[in-house]
Amino acid sequence: MEIAERKVSDVTILDLTGKMTLGEGDELLKQAINNLLAAGSKKIVLNLEGVPYIDSAGLGEVVRTHTTVSRQGGSLKLLNLTKRIEDLLSITKLLTVFDTYDSEAEAIKSFSA
Repeated sequence: MEIAERKVSDVTILDLTGKMTLGEGDELLKQAINNLLAAGSKKIVLNLEGVPYIDSAGLGEVVRTHTTVSRQGGSLKLLNLTKRIEDLLSITKLLTVFDTYDSEAEAIKSFSA
C-alpha cells in the first residue's frame, strides 16, 4: 500500500492506494497518522478510492486510527468508499462510527460545520 499526503487549507488528505492488509497497509497507516498528529494536524481525511481490498487487520487499523485522532482532539473522515468497503463497514456496524463522504469538497467543508 502507498500513502500520498496533501493539504487543502487546514485539512490533511491521505490518498491510500493498494490493499490494506495485515503487515502491508496497517503499519503504514499507523505511522502516517502518528506523524500527522505529532505535527499538529487534527483534521484528517482518508481517501479510500484506491483501496480495492481491506482485511480485518486493515479495518482494525482504521478504527484504531479514528480512536487515536479523536483522543487527540482531532477528527477523521472517510472519503470515496468502494462498494466492498462500504459493505464491510455496514456488516460490522462501523458505518455509524465514521463520517463518510463521496465528494472531497463535502468532506473538507464538514470540518468547518
